Amino acid sequence: MSMTTQNTSSTLELSVTGMTCAACVARVERALKKVDGVQDATVNLATERALVQYDLGVATPTQLKIAVQKAGYEILEVQTGQKRSDAEKQAREAESADLKRDLLVAAVFAVPLFVLAMLPMLWMPAMMFLMQLAPMKFWDWLMLGLATPIYFYAGRRFLVSGFKALLEKSPDMNSLVLLGTSAAFWYSVVVVLLETFVPNTIPASGRFVYFEAAGVVIALVLLGKYLESLAKGKTSQAMKTLLGLQAKTATVKRGSSELVLPLEEVLIHDLVLVRPGEKIPVDGIVVEGSSYVDESMLTGEATPVSKTQGSQVIGSTINQSGALTFRATAVGADTVLAQIMALVETAQASKAPIQGLADKVVQVFTPIVLGIAALTFLLWLLLGNSSAALVNTVAVLIIACPCAMGLATPTSIMVGSGKAAELGILFRSSTALEGLQAVQTIAFDKTGTLTKGQPELTDVVNLSSYSETELLRLIASAEHSSEHPIAQTLVKAASAQGLILEPAMDFQAKAGYGIEARIGDVWLHIGAERYMQQLNLETSVFSSQVQILTTQGKTPIFVAVSQQLVALLAVADPIKAGSREAVVALQKRGLKVVMVTGDDARTAQAIAAQLGIQHVRAEVLPSGKANIIKELQQHNKVAFVGDGINDAPALAQADVGIAIGTGTDVAIETADVILMSGDIRAVVNALAISSSTIGNIRQNLFWASAYNVLLIPVAAGALYPLFGWFLNPVLAGVAMGCSSIFVLGNALRLRGLKAVL
Repeated sequence: MSMTTQNTSSTLELSVTGMTCAACVARVERALKKVDGVQDATVNLATERALVQYDLGVATPTQLKIAVQKAGYEILEVQTGQKRSDAEKQAREAESADLKRDLLVAAVFAVPLFVLAMLPMLWMPAMMFLMQLAPMKFWDWLMLGLATPIYFYAGRRFLVSGFKALLEKSPDMNSLVLLGTSAAFWYSVVVVLLETFVPNTIPASGRFVYFEAAGVVIALVLLGKYLESLAKGKTSQAMKTLLGLQAKTATVKRGSSELVLPLEEVLIHDLVLVRPGEKIPVDGIVVEGSSYVDESMLTGEATPVSKTQGSQVIGSTINQSGALTFRATAVGADTVLAQIMALVETAQASKAPIQGLADKVVQVFTPIVLGIAALTFLLWLLLGNSSAALVNTVAVLIIACPCAMGLATPTSIMVGSGKAAELGILFRSSTALEGLQAVQTIAFDKTGTLTKGQPELTDVVNLSSYSETELLRLIASAEHSSEHPIAQTLVKAASAQGLILEPAMDFQAKAGYGIEARIGDVWLHIGAERYMQQLNLETSVFSSQVQILTTQGKTPIFVAVSQQLVALLAVADPIKAGSREAVVALQKRGLKVVMVTGDDARTAQAIAAQLGIQHVRAEVLPSGKANIIKELQQHNKVAFVGDGINDAPALAQADVGIAIGTGTDVAIETADVILMSGDIRAVVNALAISSSTIGNIRQNLFWASAYNVLLIPVAAGALYPLFGWFLNPVLAGVAMGCSSIFVLGNALRLRGLKAVL
């Protein structure tokens, strides 16, 4: 049980066992919402969890648990020190084991029961052979003996749960199985007893027994439930994969000793040693060594990332070439991987808006089915066919079980969000997963999202007698004392070439213009064009180059040496690899792409032209980005993609906020979708996953409902006047199980999704 408190409101997550269909989900939700102080309750069949928002001053966790138990279900208690996922895994394994045992018992008795009942009907010589061996009463009693352990032992879960649901006036799948199999079983028991002890009291047309309908149907429903339990295990494969990524131990340096400790014993500020080929156990900052680290599990990017002193390392990524020593900064639930797992679990446990339709249908579906079953029974009785009345009523009750309807949405959400996590895309809720595919406009922040957010030296036009390398060394030496971002860019460019810088003398920064400094006997003046004009230096020699550079969205920088204008540099925030590719792909999907930036209009238009973006909003103040999103929302649903603190209001305002995972924590916390890599091609992949998942849900809902709409009339005997066909309850049980397996199988297809870009 996990609880978070804000003012007097709290959220409680409960693991609920015993739910089998959408009707069970609705029943648990209703029971929880009836408790005073409960603000909202959401139950997920696939994860078997209930999320309850309630008033701390009115309701208590104990009251909520009692409400669930009174509704006929159990609460899985998580022991101190035990992970919820581990407890749920053990419970699922125990449930699968129980189902397997009951299924085996049912199968042992159901197979001979089916042969005894059906073979004589299909092959007359078999009937003659049995009659020669013993009278019919003997075989009826034998079938009663075979059906009894199935009904009372293997099928007890349906009897108990179904009866409780009927008492609560909230019939569910178990109630339908209970009524159907009980009608067949007890009718047959009465026939056998009367024919044995009071012969000829029943008309010939009513002397048939239907033990196989009760016994075999229970066996088939158990088979379906067992296959469901196995399939549900596969839907949570993403969580198993994430759990498998964790290292089990860590080598920690404490004092002069190196200790190999379980992961749980690593503390913040511990010095952790990682050798080549080992998994990095926890998050931290490198204090010694250099290496390349495979972070593909986090970002989806296959290229290893260089790590040196001061670099951040993430737990569960793989160290490759060198040895690293780092100081632990996050352990346990605070690590990036643990937070990813928490986000995935939250998304899988939440309820998508599309599920509301299925819930509403199921709430009225079961009572309608009971009405149809009663009407079927009465009509066939009025037609004088009591045998058909029983058979068709049982078939209607069995085939109408709404299992598939309840699994249609949550299984697809589980698999889809899990697959997204494997590709480095985290949906914070199923609402975001559903909402993304509905957007028509995607707005992008520029700096750090479409571009790298780190200026680079892109051009050098050198008219001096110095070599380009020597000129860059002098410029970087002069700029080294400046804190301006452009100055740091020039110093970084020199450092990348391994140039040795000299100390600058007489350094002076000219705010808004540039800098001056002396390197040895050489005076340098570096800055904007207006600085050169202030120094009375003619800049027209570079006019054509300046025009080209500004058209490309680059910032021109002039360099004068000893009062002579000798060079033109250009600095730009380069476009990220894949940004143009992503924009083109989004436009091909029919989406309107907008760039929103605080840059001046000329630079913004230049960057937009390179990316192929036609819609640009430039010179937007940080507080104005959310207003731009509001304006766009007047026409379409809007997604906003950003990475900075100033993007947080826009991320919150958008219908779907998408944060670059390499950005700030504030942006990530505000967003609905998180892209773990800085590559915006992941936006296209997120859209594709969202579309595929919601399409998969619609397929599931269609087939689950179409199956009932088409087959309930058949089960009621609608085809008998035309073809003389009845739907045997055994076949109804097969069809009911197949519908659930189909829905689960269709959802599992999402595991095969691949990155679009």
